[in-house]
Amino acid sequence: MEIPSQLINTISRISDRTASPPVRALINEIQQRHDGAVQGILFYGSCLRSGDELDGLVDLYLLVDDYRGAFNSRWQAFLNALLPPNVYYLELKFEGQVVRTKYAVLSLADFEKGTSMRWFHSYLWGRFCQPTGLLYARDDAVADLVLKCLGQSVLTFVRRVLPQAAAEFTAQQLWSLGLTLSYSAELRSEKPEKRARLYDAAPQYYEEITRLAVDAVADPIEIDDSAGRLHYRRQVSAWKRFGSSCAWKLRSWQGKLLSVMRLLKATLTFEGGVDYILWKIERHSGVTVEVEPKLKRRPLLAMWVLSWRLYRKGGFR
Repeated sequence: MEIPSQLINTISRISDRTASPPVRALINEIQQRHDGAVQGILFYGSCLRSGDELDGLVDLYLLVDDYRGAFNSRWQAFLNALLPPNVYYLELKFEGQVVRTKYAVLSLADFEKGTSMRWFHSYLWGRFCQPTGLLYARDDAVADLVLKCLGQSVLTFVRRVLPQAAAEFTAQQLWSLGLTLSYSAELRSEKPEKRARLYDAAPQYYEEITRLAVDAVADPIEIDDSAGRLHYRRQVSAWKRFGSSCAWKLRSWQGKLLSVMRLLKATLTFEGGVDYILWKIERHSGVTVEVEPKLKRRPLLAMWVLSWRLYRKGGFR
């Protein structure tokens, strides 16, 4: 799928960010942890939207050469390759305050694949179609590839969501629908009204990239700006709409399962991982599971016990 140069230029303008001093402190520590393997670092999520990195968790994605080079532990590298990404927690003291990050590790090759039409689930392209800051790139070639991947995310998102849209829609309606679908394909706690506010955080960005993306991914589409706001009209066959609905239902089922598997995997990568996972599962699914203290000291065994208890209590629905 060819990515329009104007779309890349728009994304480049949005992603050109300079890390604030507290985020720079996190980046320096992370680069030391994964010395020599870091190709790029992306910043996304609520702290990027709010501009307050000292309130909440800074969401970062660490793009690496390969998983073996990113870790001293072969086990950590194996887990990352088996079910990417691995997720880690880091907190630092900064000028009398604490700055915290939850950062994910992903190979640049997996990032490229996961933002394209080759990746069925929305885990990556549903995230990185949204405004994203590129805080570090090893060189210009890496920066260009990352921008290409961000552009791919937008096109993949729009192509996968368009068949679910009404015959006439606005950019806001398209993105509100798509973000609801992609968030619902994971164990996410955000309420629908919070998802709707994602568009409000960057309306000009979404309006601009929608106009550029629909021409690249859709059959001929009618664009009407007579009302002072762009409206799009497109006819979708009943068969194509049905196929799209089935695909999103499958993504929802697949995503819930993958989310639980990633949470269980995190018991091996997070300090205090079992307690974190118990809190996360209760927050997302409402299911409370008890794990004895002796099991918390044996995360591998706890992972299987927790899986069974979650299944018995309906945590996999």
